[in-house]
Amino acid sequence: MTLRMIESTLDSRDAVSDEIVPAGEPWMGIVRKGQFLRILDLEGNQAVDTLFFSAADIEERYSASDTIRAQGNLYLMAGTRLLSNSGNVMLDIVADTCGRHDTLGGACSAESNTVRYSLEKRHMHSCRDNFLTALARTDFGLTKRDLPSNINFFMNVPVTPGGQLTFADGISASGRYVEMRAAMDVIVLISNCPQLNNPCNAYNPTPVRLMVWDAARGPDS
Repeated sequence: MTLRMIESTLDSRDAVSDEIVPAGEPWMGIVRKGQFLRILDLEGNQAVDTLFFSAADIEERYSASDTIRAQGNLYLMAGTRLLSNSGNVMLDIVADTCGRHDTLGGACSAESNTVRYSLEKRHMHSCRDNFLTALARTDFGLTKRDLPSNINFFMNVPVTPGGQLTFADGISASGRYVEMRAAMDVIVLISNCPQLNNPCNAYNPTPVRLMVWDAARGPDS
């Protein structure tokens, strides 16, 4: 599969928000319609589990099935439109220097760590724990029942000819990023994955950088 790379025209000095999400930690916030969100892989091969909800109606949220069906592709890349469960465009991927992002691998949890690895791994911190921690710290009205299938930015999960998922070494590297333009006000929920048991984080979780630009700073303004 050919990776589609498109670089951003935005200057980091113009960002209205610039934050570091520590290795293995959650983040939650709002990106307004027209704003640009960049997720930057600082050290390479860091998986970033991400969910989007409509800030106007939390019942409307990112839909993996609608997004995959609309684009006819399992992987996300520059040009992909992220659709909601109501069929609306939530965000557009406008720049991407990684080239492919996973839609199927899901978020690691105590249960999946136990099933995939061993009973002794059950206590290990997981992305589902991160999601729940972020929800508990905020007042958006979301609960664990509101967690659909997530995007895994930078994560490499090839699908075999037999339809099986495999967790492989990442194809990202230090300084690579994905950048999205919000088509509506969105709540962004991120788990900067703490996974230590498969290659998605090169067995070493690392921090990521989040930057936001106002619509007036965008290349199409």
